[in-house]
Formats: sequence, C-alpha cells, structure tokens
Amino acid sequence: MDELWSKAQTTGEIINRSGTVFNSGINKDLAMRDAETRLQSGGGLFGKGGISVAGILGDNGKEKNTSAGVIAMSVNPYLWRAALETIDFMPLSSADQVGGTIITDWYSTSGNEKERCKLNIFITGINLNTENLKVVSFCQEFKTPTWINKEIEKENNIKIENAILNKAKKLKLQSS
Repeated sequence: MDELWSKAQTTGEIINRSGTVFNSGINKDLAMRDAETRLQSGGGLFGKGGISVAGILGDNGKEKNTSAGVIAMSVNPYLWRAALETIDFMPLSSADQVGGTIITDWYSTSGNEKERCKLNIFITGINLNTENLKVVSFCQEFKTPTWINKEIEKENNIKIENAILNKAKKLKLQSS
C-alpha cells in the first residue's frame, strides 16, 4: 500500500513528494511546476535529500583520504565554511570544495513566492582575503506563465561577500 501511495499522481501527492518550497494553497500552478521539475531532476544534483553542511564540513578543512590518494583543500577553509553557514537557509544545488564553487538552487520565501533568487559563490585561493571570494546572484520574478530575470544590484553581492568574510574571520579567531 505504501509503495502504491508513493507513486500516486494526484497534484497534492506530487507536490508533497517533491519537497517544493512553494505553498500549493497560494499558487498551485507554481507549486506544481516546481514539484515536477524537482521530481524529474531527482530534487537537484544531490537528490531529494540534498546535501548537508555537516557532511561537507565533517573533515574540518583537513585532508581527505580517497581511494585515489589524498586530496588537499585548495581553498581557504574558513571562507568555505563561512560561505556554507551564511547561506545555510538556501537549498544547495552543487558544492565543490576542491574547486571552491558553491551553487544554490532557486530560493523563495513564503511571503514572496513570485520572486526567486540563487547564488553562485566562488572561492579562488587559500588566503583569507577579499580577492579570493566572489558572489554572483540571480533573481527572477514570476510573470505568468514564465520566470523573468530581474536586474541585480551589485551592492547586494558585496553585502553577501562581506557577511561571508566577517563570518570567516570569526571562525578563524575561534579556532586560534
């Protein structure tokens, strides 16, 4: 019976299984489109369960042993951890610690479901400084029947970068 119910194709069950962040009571069409996308793609790069910050940070910035040998971290561990902690409310689409790339999935608040944003964060070096951090944001507004890109204010990207840098400095101080 559970297996049959897990494959039910009612709108409500599709939305429930998907893990969508949209409220189907407010905008059923939007919730259904997002649910179908999530289910078709497995909920994102890491499946419906996503990826946990604890899973990524479990090594505390130390080297990891793999079957291929040892992989050293090529980005600043404090920037990496601070970036993940700063955006922990957003669903992750991809996180590559060795390459220093964090990409979030689209995120909307329950108070404003017709606008969504995502972030790409790039950490490019081992030193804890501004030059090794770049945040690029993308926002869209839902205009029936499609999402339309919005103009991004560069100051918002700088505010996110500053929040990450400040958190990274605090993490470094705490570890001393």
